[in-house]
Order: sequence, then structure tokens, then C-alpha cells
Amino acid sequence: MRVVGGKYKRRRFDVPHTFKARPTTDFAKENLFNILTNLLDFESCACALDLFAGTGSISVELLSRGCQKVVSVEKDYAHYAFIQKVKKELGDDAWFPLKADVFAYIKRCTQQFDFIFADPPYALENLADLPELIFSNNLLKEEGVFVLEHGADHSFAEHPRFFQEREYGSVHFSFFQ
Repeated sequence: MRVVGGKYKRRRFDVPHTFKARPTTDFAKENLFNILTNLLDFESCACALDLFAGTGSISVELLSRGCQKVVSVEKDYAHYAFIQKVKKELGDDAWFPLKADVFAYIKRCTQQFDFIFADPPYALENLADLPELIFSNNLLKEEGVFVLEHGADHSFAEHPRFFQEREYGSVHFSFFQ
């Protein structure tokens, strides 16, 4: 896992080969953050949320670019332990990893976020419900941005908060406001 921008740029973290997670490719991640740079001021981003955090790659990119607080939610114990290891190596107190089920977290969360990123398993049965869950639980601030990573078999263009989709190989990012 390589950090592509910000204060941790070029840092590398070796992800165990036994991981089930499919990390966002460096190419897709770099393009995503090029788009986000035009939509968000990371340094004034009070709080960001990374759902289905996996390796924590997106969380590290957010921290690297100056987000004041990043909450990462990951259910798998091995992935959560890896995120904790990377957090310890970075020594960044703005990172708050949580070992929790994303859907349970969404339902009980009372905080709002400037930016939300979700990278669920592409085969997740209720992946299509995520945008509505985010908005019905009022997790995104008024001017915030929500990005959902998904495969080609989903389209969110009909969602009232959808505003664009970008495709990088097999990776699709749907953007919502």
C-alpha cells in the first residue's frame, strides 16, 4: 500500500498476502484524490468517514492531506489490526479506527461528516442501499461529499443526490452531495 499524496506521500505499508480486502488501486486512488481536491478543502475538513476501511489506504490519504479527524470502520479483525499497526507507525492522533459492522455503525452514528468514502465488497448484497442509508441517517454535512466505490454492475445515476460517476478500469466511483 502506497500513499500517493500529502505529508505521508511515498510511504509504503506491506499488506499481508492473506488479506481478503481488495484495496483501491494506486491509479484509481490517485485519480479519485485529483477529483476530490477540486471538491473539498482537506485541511478544513473537520471530520471524514471511511466505511469498509479494509487496509486503511483511503484513511491514510485523507490524513496525509490534512483532514483534522478520520474515522475508519472495519469489521474484519485482521484488517482492523493492520489499520491499528499503520496508525501506530504513523503516530497520527487524528485517526480513529473502529472495529464495527458498517450497517450497525450507520444506524447508531449521530455525527456528521464533511466527506464519506465507502468501499464495500463489490458482491455485498445490500450495496445499493448505502447511499440512501447515508442520507436517511443524516451522516453527511450540507456541503459534504459521499463517494461510493463499486463495480460495473451498479449504477446510481437515478439517485437524487448523485452527481457524477468516474470509471478507472473495473473500479467505479459514484459521487453524491
